[in-house]
Amino acid sequence: MKHPADLRSLHSFVTVAREGNVSRAAALLHLTQPAVSLQLKRLSEYTGLVLFRRTARGLELTRDGETLLKKAERVLEAVEEFSHAARRMTGTLSGTLRIGTIVDPDFIRLGRFLAELLEAAPGLQAELVHGMSGDVPVRLQRGEIDMGFMLDESLADMPVQGAPFHHQTLTRFRYLVIAPAGWERRVAGLGWAGLAELPWVGTPPASVHHRLLERRFRETGAEQNRVALVDQEPSMLAMVRSGVGLSLCRESIALYEKQANGLVVVEDMPLDTTLAVLVPETRRYEPAINLSLVLLSRIWTGLP
Repeated sequence: MKHPADLRSLHSFVTVAREGNVSRAAALLHLTQPAVSLQLKRLSEYTGLVLFRRTARGLELTRDGETLLKKAERVLEAVEEFSHAARRMTGTLSGTLRIGTIVDPDFIRLGRFLAELLEAAPGLQAELVHGMSGDVPVRLQRGEIDMGFMLDESLADMPVQGAPFHHQTLTRFRYLVIAPAGWERRVAGLGWAGLAELPWVGTPPASVHHRLLERRFRETGAEQNRVALVDQEPSMLAMVRSGVGLSLCRESIALYEKQANGLVVVEDMPLDTTLAVLVPETRRYEPAINLSLVLLSRIWTGLP
C-alpha cells in the first residue's frame, strides 16, 4: 500500500455502492465519470481488493466491498460529525490565529483558506507571518506562530528533531532542476554528482530547496557549487534566466519557464516532496487550530 486512502476515494466508493452506477454517482458528486473511476481504481489498488463486479444491472459490491462499505460509511459519518462539531464551535471563537505562510499564496490556497476561516469564525483574526519553510517548526517551538504551512514536513535534518509536532499532508508535488537557456549540452547526461559541479543559485538552510538538494548530494558524496545565495523564488528564477546557474523549481513553474523563456529543464531527475500544515501536537485539538485543519482538509480534498 503506497498511499493511504483519502476522503475523496471513500466518498466516491460509498456513492457508487449506493447508486450501483458510476455515471449517476459522478453526477451526484459533481465530478466526471473518469475522475470517479480513477478514485475507485486507486482505492482498489490501496486495499489490494476487488470491490465491485459488473453485472447486467450495473456494479455490485463484492463480499470484500460490502465489508469495507460499512467501514467507509462510519469514516464519513465521523468526518461529518467532526465538521458539525467544528461549526458549532465557530460562533465562540475569537482572538488571533498566527499562521506561518510560505512560497506564493496561490500555491498554498491561502486566499480560499482565509476566506473560509473568517466566514466560519468571524470573531477570529488571522495574522500572517511569512518566511521560509524551515522556519516554521522553529517558530512553532518558540511560540511565535500557532500553525504553519511547510514544504517537506520531514524534521530529520532540522535542529528541532523530535519536537512534538502534528503534520497534515495537503498535497504531493515535485521539484525539477532548471538551467539557463542554451545549457542543454552542459547538463545532458549528468547525474547528481555531475550537476553538483556546475554553478548553482544556492538557498539558505531553512529553504526546502536547500534541504532537498543537501540530502540528494549527501547520498552521492557530492558538494554543491553555490555561486550565489538567495531566499526568494522570483530572485532565483531571475538569476537562472540571467545565466548565473542552476536552481530547483516547482514542476509547473519549470515547464512554464521552459515554454516562455527557453530555460532548460532536467525532467528525468525529479525531487518529490509534500505541502503540509504543521501544528504543535499538544494544541491540535484547540478550537481555532482544529477548525483550520478541518477546513484545509476540505479545501484540498475537494469535499463540500
